[in-house]
Amino acid sequence: MRSLFLKIFLWFGVAMVLVNIASFATGIFTERRFQPARNHPVATTMAVFAETAEQSWERDGQAGLREYLDRIEQVSSINAVLFDEHGRELSGRVIPERAQAVADKVSPQSPFAVEPSGPPPSLTERAPMAAQLVTSSRGTQYILVGKLPRGLPGPPRIGEPGSLWFGMRVLARTLLPLLLIGGLFCYLLAKYLATPIVKLRRTTHELSDGDLSARVDPALLSRRDEIGYLGKDFNLMASHIESLVDAQRRLLTDISHELRSPLARQVVALGLARRRGNSEVMPALDRIALEAGRMNDMIGQLLDLSRVENGTEALLTSRINLATLVAEIADDADFEARDRGRSVRVVKNEACSVNGVNDLLRSAIENVVRNGVRHTSEGTEVEIQLGCVNSSAIISVRDHGRGVPENALEDIFHPFYRVEQARDRKTGGAGLGLAIAARAVRLHGGSIAARNAEGGGLIVEVKLPMSNGVK
Repeated sequence: MRSLFLKIFLWFGVAMVLVNIASFATGIFTERRFQPARNHPVATTMAVFAETAEQSWERDGQAGLREYLDRIEQVSSINAVLFDEHGRELSGRVIPERAQAVADKVSPQSPFAVEPSGPPPSLTERAPMAAQLVTSSRGTQYILVGKLPRGLPGPPRIGEPGSLWFGMRVLARTLLPLLLIGGLFCYLLAKYLATPIVKLRRTTHELSDGDLSARVDPALLSRRDEIGYLGKDFNLMASHIESLVDAQRRLLTDISHELRSPLARQVVALGLARRRGNSEVMPALDRIALEAGRMNDMIGQLLDLSRVENGTEALLTSRINLATLVAEIADDADFEARDRGRSVRVVKNEACSVNGVNDLLRSAIENVVRNGVRHTSEGTEVEIQLGCVNSSAIISVRDHGRGVPENALEDIFHPFYRVEQARDRKTGGAGLGLAIAARAVRLHGGSIAARNAEGGGLIVEVKLPMSNGVK
């Protein structure tokens, strides 16, 4: 469970439910514990019998009391005896078993007791005993203890007022509205706490995807709490990052343009030197021409990288036939590769179409293929495959070189990054080709990744969304 909203909602909800259940259960069981005798069906009857019995004793003595208790037994089948405050039985009747134990349970605070206090006993179980404390007009306390008949109703049964099940039903009816109100409160609280975090996370994703203008919603900034302060700090950080990156891009573009002029003059001077020079200086002039060409290519790549990152051509889109584009790039790359003792071959070329900027996509795929040509071993070929899977066009380029260490497979798409151990400077690369390809592919909503192939070599895979999901 990773959602912050869900965590807050559930934790507050569970805590609220447990507190309410504990409160209601405590109230119900406390009431059942301290008021069971008062709700018993024979409590009132025993109170009347006890009061009359003490009056019979004080007025008529033992004979009158015994006659009255015999009459009670004939009418109600309750076998009763009367104890004084010292525990002496006053009627002279046979004391029922457990009578004294039940009499000990009554007190001025709890004048009535019954034992056992559960449901009515069956015919094979012992009959319940009830005791009632009464105080005479003279202040003397007496206890009437009676053995109740088995057929007499016991304490409230399931479903009756005062029973546990009845209490649980009341609990459910009372607790349900509280749960609904509490649930709504927990939902609003969780939403209040989690929603700004979700918005802030969405903004961070936009920034990480390359949208340096992404900023936190002003409504979040108006909060006067830690979340609002966090949003302000994020905007400040994003502004600094945007200014630094913009400055870097401008510097890169300006330097690239400024280098073009002296480089052009150098090429002109080199041409004049070739015409006036002799055979002894020609090797040096050829070397100068080679390095000047490499420098010119690097400047062109820097300008391409700046153009892709600025996204100046993002709106000039059209429908592109990838099969035709891949075939053209493969023919051009194969022509150049054969001068190095290598070749380029299209192994698979399905008909796929995408919407995008033709020059940027051509530059991206061409840079990946040229990278493969540069690093594949002499006498091998670079294999290109184009396939359509679901709604994506997948271009795979494999070389047969020495591959790349696993920990550098993502770094090779960063500008100026080189894997010195496997692909050194002798290849002539500046570490910009794959970076340009990665920027162009992401600008088209695609992805690019690299992995080492079985048997050696590197596979670079470009995935692009097809136009309308069709070929």
